[in-house]
Amino acid sequence: MNTVLENIRKIREEKRQELDIRVNSQVGTKEKHILVCHGTGCTSSKSPKIIENFRKIIEEKNIENVRVIQTGCFGLCAKGPIVIIRPEDTFYAMVKPEDCEEIIQSHIIEGKPVERLLCKDIDGTVVQKLDDLNFYKKQKRIALKNCGKIDPEQIDEYIAFDGYKALEKVLLEMTPEEVIQEVEKSGLRGRGGAGFPTGKKWRLTRDVEGDQKYVVCNADEGDPGAFMDRSILEGDPHSVVESMIIAGYAIGANQGYIYVRAEYPIAVQRFGVAIKQAREYGLLGKNIFGTDFSFDIEIRLGAGAFVCGEETALLESIEGKRGQPRVKPPYPANSGLWGKPTLINNVETYANITRIILNGAEWYSSIGTENSKGTKVFALGGNVVNVGLVEVPMGTTLREIVYDIGGGIPNGRGFKAAQTGGPSGGCIPAEHLDTPIDYESLKAIGSMMGSGGLIVMDDTKCMVNLAKFYLSFTVDESCGKCTPCRIGTKRMLELLEKITSGNGDKEDLEKLEELANSIPKTAVCGLGQSAPNPVLSTLKYFRQEYLEHVNEKVCKTGECKALAKIQIDEEKCRGCGMCKRNCPVEAISGEPGKKHHIDESKCIKCATCISVCPFHAIG
Repeated sequence: MNTVLENIRKIREEKRQELDIRVNSQVGTKEKHILVCHGTGCTSSKSPKIIENFRKIIEEKNIENVRVIQTGCFGLCAKGPIVIIRPEDTFYAMVKPEDCEEIIQSHIIEGKPVERLLCKDIDGTVVQKLDDLNFYKKQKRIALKNCGKIDPEQIDEYIAFDGYKALEKVLLEMTPEEVIQEVEKSGLRGRGGAGFPTGKKWRLTRDVEGDQKYVVCNADEGDPGAFMDRSILEGDPHSVVESMIIAGYAIGANQGYIYVRAEYPIAVQRFGVAIKQAREYGLLGKNIFGTDFSFDIEIRLGAGAFVCGEETALLESIEGKRGQPRVKPPYPANSGLWGKPTLINNVETYANITRIILNGAEWYSSIGTENSKGTKVFALGGNVVNVGLVEVPMGTTLREIVYDIGGGIPNGRGFKAAQTGGPSGGCIPAEHLDTPIDYESLKAIGSMMGSGGLIVMDDTKCMVNLAKFYLSFTVDESCGKCTPCRIGTKRMLELLEKITSGNGDKEDLEKLEELANSIPKTAVCGLGQSAPNPVLSTLKYFRQEYLEHVNEKVCKTGECKALAKIQIDEEKCRGCGMCKRNCPVEAISGEPGKKHHIDESKCIKCATCISVCPFHAIG
């Protein structure tokens, strides 16, 4: 038997026994593992200091059988920094570095959980175990399978949980044709936004003749509020490494590239560690597992251009050129990187591959809907209680994500809309809350899956202003190659600025709609083709707001300051004083328990009072 393979199998067997504590709460052991989220979100809230403090205290107190592990994202970012203690699965939320001493003394030494740090569910009940939280009950983790479970910088931990087992099966038991057939039968579609069948893309690339082919991973995640791919790279980088190797075997490529933006320093660092470790273990390089198949991966950093998320612009950037899209056809499968046949998938797509190979296409295709198989990872953000990273079966409704998983809208506000697909997507109003989240259903209501950003908006948001925000983003990010995108979106933005400043008229609204309908037909790439989507969807579902801006010269939410007329409804006002206490310019007056009033000469129309009023009396 090949020595590399022999070593991997030995590590898998021995390490899994050691790490069973991570997944089995009934395991008989005196050992404890303190898992601390070391993803970007928790890192910004001092989780590295928490890890440092835990290790220092354990060393000072000479405590045995306790290990402190850095992990990737647990998902519930609203409760970070998160600390999980296994095997009992105790969930501590919003932990601070100064809490470490108490956790060690009370929980580890005395065996008593620290009650004040235990996580509270959306109904206020204290939840001691992670799996008991409503946030996790409707989720199914496939792409995020190891995030929060393993140390992403320890290859042995990945191997312990069936890491590189799919590669072993592929190289030793399957032909490239059989691998592609399995991916085709699974029904997996590209998770980067377009939803193109993954197996079909692999087959197209394999069928093209060429002396050199490439595998590329698109990790240029640029949608505002999106952090799905980043979290996978931070929490489980080897799953992408392994799947890229499998893809190389399937299409006949020996070289891979991952294109990741430099703004993701933790993801870049961990993927670099994963590549280095895989090479040291003989999993990258020449004659993997003693076969005649060789494959290696290199990292290419992007400078943060949104357009480089488009596959051909990404290829241009890897080649060292300015990131601009190419005219298609030819498609990358025929002529991609340096003119060679190239397979491009995004991070989340690759993260599904190993599970499909190990569990089978039938298992994967049993999850989801008829035309949208498997799960989808969403970055859930905006006006929702449980901001975080979620992975749900395709077909889960928007209502389930927002209310059952997300915990609903904060401060008792009403749901107004959800934006899926980022700047390329559309707004989904309350009337479509029960829409299943899958490719066809979202397209039918004027939205799109996109890469997975899901921004929830409450009833204080102005949809005209929202459309302007997303359009300003795409205008800034346009590469300028084609006239419809370079000029057309700029004209659209100018019309929206005119409307939100109170100078718009009905004719401007007609021009806006005409441009929004014509640009998608003429722009070169996906950025320009989808740029008008936020405008089209808000015009469809919130046209009344546009008409109020144009005809009545008013923005009832107060977000468009030139049109804001903020007033307190005396029938609803209870005199609680929340608006008065939070007004930055002291424009609100009133005694406790009595009706309050706004001095319009002082009011700067910041709309803070609207968002903080518990009785929704201001608008």
